[in-house]
Amino acid sequence: MKSILKCESCGRYTMKEACLCGKKALTPKPAKFSIEDKYGNYRRKAKFSFFREKGLL
Repeated sequence: MKSILKCESCGRYTMKEACLCGKKALTPKPAKFSIEDKYGNYRRKAKFSFFREKGLL
């Protein structure tokens, strides 16, 4: 079963891999949540360094 996709540039919804504008369409669903997140520590470190780089922390 195919699911609906959303264009990353124009925001249109489509069932095809590529939008009418020619850009890639991605799934609009968030990632599945897990309490035992194996990569959560890496993601938090990346987010922290991103905010520090932008001067938000």
